[in-house]
Amino acid sequence: MNVLGLNDPKLGEVVVSEQELQSRISQLGKELEADYADRPPLLVGVLKGAFMFMTDLARAVGLPVELDFMAVASYGSATKTSGIVRMVKDLDLDISGRHVVVVEDIVDSGLTLSFLKRNLLSREPASLEVCALLVKEGLQKAKLDLKYVGFKIPPTFVVGYGLDVDEKYRNLPMICTYKA
Repeated sequence: MNVLGLNDPKLGEVVVSEQELQSRISQLGKELEADYADRPPLLVGVLKGAFMFMTDLARAVGLPVELDFMAVASYGSATKTSGIVRMVKDLDLDISGRHVVVVEDIVDSGLTLSFLKRNLLSREPASLEVCALLVKEGLQKAKLDLKYVGFKIPPTFVVGYGLDVDEKYRNLPMICTYKA
């Protein structure tokens, strides 16, 4: 039995606890609320991994935010990115002239996020910022200019709180390492 009390030998140590997640998300919500007080943003969640984070973040922002979702793929069922990003689901809403905050679960190489930012900036939003729950330290290929970051973590593969491997472990209330 591992640290989580689950009988799963592939789950390792807790990287971010449930309590740490909720506390930091509350802080991020207050930051967004202060920064967008006079112009409630459109939160754009990156599916599937960011759905839990976006839900809790939206509830932590005391403004009438709107929500939309995009889905991109670069992992498939692997634990390493393929290096190729493809759009799986596009936005339903027009973002031109809107203040947009992309809500991302994790940034490692930055490939997916760079793709998303280029794609969204071409639609001429009034502003575009990123709120990433996790940033893996030392893996980014270029400076990504992230305004809102939940946690910086070591460059290990993690699951839980929306993050998965082969669609499993998304429902864990914390983030922990995964032993492939």
